[in-house]
Amino acid sequence: ADLDTPFLAAKEIDMPGPAPLREILQRLHHIYCGNIGFEYYFIQDREKRIWLRTHIEKQRPDDYGLSMEEKRRILEKLNGAVQFEKFLHTKYVGQKRFSLEGGETTIPALDGIINEVAARGAEEVVIGMAHRGRLNVLANIMGKTYEQIFNEFEGTAVPDQRFGDGDVKYHLGFSSQVETPSGKKMHLKLVPNPSHLESVDPVVEGFTRAKGELLYEKDFRRILPILIHGDAALAGQGVVYETVQMSQLDGYFTGGTIHFVINNQIGFTTNFEEARSSTYSTGVAGVVQAPVFHVNGDDPEAVLFVCKMAVEYRQKFQSDVFIDMVCYRKHGHNEGDDPRFTQPEMYKIIAKHPNPRELYVQKLTQRGDLDKDLAEQTEKAFWEDLQKRFDEVREKPLPYEYQEYEQAWRSLRKTVSPKDFESSPVTGIPKARTEELLDKLLHLPKGFNPHGKVNRLLKQKLKLRQAGKLDWAMAEWLAYASLLVEGYDIRISGQDVERGTFSHRHAFFFDTQTYKPYNRFSELAKKQGNFNIYNSLLSEFGVLGFEYGYSLATPNTLVIWEAQFGDFVNGAQTIIDQYISAAESKWRRMSGLCMFLPHGYEGQGPEHSNGRMNRFLQLCAEYNMTVANCTEPANFFHLLRRQLHRPFRKPLIVMTPKSLLRHPAVISSLEEFEGKSHFREILDDTLFKTAASAKKVKRVLFCTGKIYYDLLAEREKNGRNDVAIVRLEQLYPFPKKQWNLLLKKYTKAEYVWVQEEPANMGAWSYLLTTLHEDNTPLRRISRKPSASPATGHKKLHDQEQQEIIQKAFA
Repeated sequence: ADLDTPFLAAKEIDMPGPAPLREILQRLHHIYCGNIGFEYYFIQDREKRIWLRTHIEKQRPDDYGLSMEEKRRILEKLNGAVQFEKFLHTKYVGQKRFSLEGGETTIPALDGIINEVAARGAEEVVIGMAHRGRLNVLANIMGKTYEQIFNEFEGTAVPDQRFGDGDVKYHLGFSSQVETPSGKKMHLKLVPNPSHLESVDPVVEGFTRAKGELLYEKDFRRILPILIHGDAALAGQGVVYETVQMSQLDGYFTGGTIHFVINNQIGFTTNFEEARSSTYSTGVAGVVQAPVFHVNGDDPEAVLFVCKMAVEYRQKFQSDVFIDMVCYRKHGHNEGDDPRFTQPEMYKIIAKHPNPRELYVQKLTQRGDLDKDLAEQTEKAFWEDLQKRFDEVREKPLPYEYQEYEQAWRSLRKTVSPKDFESSPVTGIPKARTEELLDKLLHLPKGFNPHGKVNRLLKQKLKLRQAGKLDWAMAEWLAYASLLVEGYDIRISGQDVERGTFSHRHAFFFDTQTYKPYNRFSELAKKQGNFNIYNSLLSEFGVLGFEYGYSLATPNTLVIWEAQFGDFVNGAQTIIDQYISAAESKWRRMSGLCMFLPHGYEGQGPEHSNGRMNRFLQLCAEYNMTVANCTEPANFFHLLRRQLHRPFRKPLIVMTPKSLLRHPAVISSLEEFEGKSHFREILDDTLFKTAASAKKVKRVLFCTGKIYYDLLAEREKNGRNDVAIVRLEQLYPFPKKQWNLLLKKYTKAEYVWVQEEPANMGAWSYLLTTLHEDNTPLRRISRKPSASPATGHKKLHDQEQQEIIQKAFA
């Protein structure tokens, strides 16, 4: 009897007036037990829950209220997606393309997201995805011409032999400008991605953040990041968690990301039951209480409905949304792989299953929305068009209008010419500017109540300045300040960077009474660049990827990631190997990203001694990046300024000091920052300025970094005026010209390389390779080869260090 009793609750689910309970249940069943599963009741924010419930329960699952134009657009995009894959499968049998077959509804989904977000104020979409379906997205979403894609399959696409090695076709990025059905122009970016599937996630977010700040005045509703995941990678790769975890943090906020999961229920040969412990691959959504829409990929109207709702939610609440499109993978992991070895039952079903386009045509004709003959004509016309394009009917690429910061990149040049690295440009600044900037950096606002130790710190700095000297921290401050007043922006990110791990930076001072921060770099000039510094979450992989992505957006920002200790950089090795060291060669993408890696043997054990210099040097080739290990504040100052004063950009890896931050000998005179001064790749021994004095040198100790000061102290203690100590400040590109001049200067001396790292680490192996052709007679003094970077016992460390120093002078 209750089933026939009318209830006013019917109004809650968008039914008119009171309705019988039976009809209410039917309506709820229709909404919640169809082709969409809604996961949102874990969200604590009541406004978000009510908004979602209202929008979900207003739907009409018969056709989700879509217009006839939207239905035709779905069919048009499905035609393109399905026939593109069929064509490639027929013409290029067995060639790897990582087909989208089984998940073709991805194309109308992305098209729907772009059109909807354009209608809601966005001007740009940035997409990150792995290789599955990438060619289809390039052709049918990004507007890459079929001619370009076919040439890549045919092997007739001519690479630029002057620069780089290139990459496979399903890793490449692309930029385009498309027009939506409403006539609005949208910028689209597909970020290049290696086969480390989810590594692109933080790169996309960093790129989006930069564009949002630089072009859209921090209005992130005007730019949308879309991350396309596979179900296995989404559940299995930790960088996804890191990326989602940073999404609502002030330094990494991008206004919310739409995560689109192509859930083909398999990872290579691994069934989903073996691939995760969570119920769904989207379990990570719970970290930030993002709603998840699970939707059947065979129902493109349902997919478009959740895509439109996801966009509206993102634009309103500026937070992440997940769309889990459950579909299948028609072939094996690639087209040469047979999935029936491991999933015979699944692939028996898939072999008989019609594709999404066939199912949708059937639905449209059954409903009378479309004439079947017209559908077949559309398919035939598309197939013929593909064949014409394949037969070398040339296509005109879409018109493209370069954005402001893309023009800035175009004004620079890519280079692998040795001449560009023989010497450094002038980076000194006028004396008057030095004085003016130091005045402001060492000044506190009236009424500000600093911490007692901050007062002592400033007094120490003032005393140094009065003596005409600057220490490491002051040199770093001056480098940033000088770039800011020249109009460049600066962004620094990493664990504890605001203060600095070793309490040297103090970018902000905090008032002990009001607790408010004071940014010392914010009031240097009326017109200056922006100084942004953020303490990051405890992540290396995700945060370094984010900063790399940020650096891709503009050449006019000094972007710095600092490790808490250099040793921790190995948590981000994928970003270093696949992007920082190789992206310019693979994808022709320049980056000026700086990495600060605190490095030096001071008895702090195997986790706090070594920034893995040897790994970076092993990755160096074709002038792809700079690796430096400075020993003087002024040289560090010039190294940072050089990053933005060259007509090209290269990543910069710096082994930064720890104890040297407060070493009394680590100071530079003000003159070294001024006038025509510049970065010096090698620092010769100032004790031997004349040719006559150089002839008396019996041994030259070549070294890099902190050990120089240990060697210097030993020489001074023993009065050894027959030993020269030369510092290699830039390890790569190797300063061969300066090196050879020094060899000619010290012709009668023995050459020794001294390092505090074990023999199998540090720069030794790199130097052996670099100097091999010249037959330079260089022998090594170091710790013995070791599996671990350093001993964990202070006494043993001191003993090893002393042995190195004694051997150097023996």
